[in-house]
Amino acid sequence: MKQTNCLYGVSLKYRCLGKFREMNQYDLTSSNVVREKALELGFHKVGIAAVDGLDASEAKRLQAWIALGYHADMEWMTSAKRQDIRLVMPEARSLLSVALNYYTGHERPEGEEYGKISRYAWGRDYHKIMHKKLKTLSNWLLSLAPGIQAHYYADTGPMQDKAWAQQAGVGWIAKNGNLITREYGSWVFLGEILTNLELESDRPHTEHCGSCTRCIEACPTGAITEPFVVDANRCIAYHTIENRAEKLPSAIASQMSGWVAGCDICQDVCPWNQRFGQVTDVGEFEPYPVNLAPHLIELAEISDEEWDRRFPASALRRIKPEMLRRNARANLDALQAKE
Repeated sequence: MKQTNCLYGVSLKYRCLGKFREMNQYDLTSSNVVREKALELGFHKVGIAAVDGLDASEAKRLQAWIALGYHADMEWMTSAKRQDIRLVMPEARSLLSVALNYYTGHERPEGEEYGKISRYAWGRDYHKIMHKKLKTLSNWLLSLAPGIQAHYYADTGPMQDKAWAQQAGVGWIAKNGNLITREYGSWVFLGEILTNLELESDRPHTEHCGSCTRCIEACPTGAITEPFVVDANRCIAYHTIENRAEKLPSAIASQMSGWVAGCDICQDVCPWNQRFGQVTDVGEFEPYPVNLAPHLIELAEISDEEWDRRFPASALRRIKPEMLRRNARANLDALQAKE
């Protein structure tokens, strides 16, 4: 059965119930139109990968990382779906990887009295922004023809998002475990759409960290145990965001350097970020004023009610008020111990 999408004039081929169905002839135009639509919706980078493009070595690397216990208590990292994307969507043929630049250019004030919040959480919750754009792109794909399927994720599904972004040519995984893009450094959020459309794939990105080890040398807790390997048990970002324990490990608490929500140390020192970071055009990522220079003393005593009022529609809501108080107090205790 032949169908034509007159609105976009594209040609697509997809699998439906195990059978090929064609919309006119299949050529690269369809993939280009999908890329153009993603950019039109405001994504800054987009790439396409075949779902069988990620070789078995990536699954083995993940398994080895987990075997070392480097995932700490993030048990969701052990899901079999992370190692085999077909368990997420058996009908999937292609994966769209998108990136959204969130860098705003603001700088943190100097002074030990201030708490530090990672740039990604300065403004509106990125999940809300990414999901809105991904939903629109997914709905557009679904509208192209009957039988098309599309499922989207943005840090919410069992996806190796960085590995897929590298496979789709969006950027490369750096020695600090982050994905770096040539145009925006590592200041990007990643999202994916799985679809049963068979689209022309982009070439995987090559790695361009070279001999640089600034991120490894800058990490105060030694969380980057070797190039491209990060131990969450030693990572400040993990402990300030994911660790639900009443008290932080002393080896972490003594080295937090003011961080209360995430940590940007390894990104701040990266030459790619220093040279190529550019201010985003997404106004919703502009910082809420209270997030740029919060006082540690205030955060150490913040009430549940004030936390709720202060962080509306914010990714910081993952850091519960008792955790925020814990993080701030750990920094204050470390300062006091230095005196």
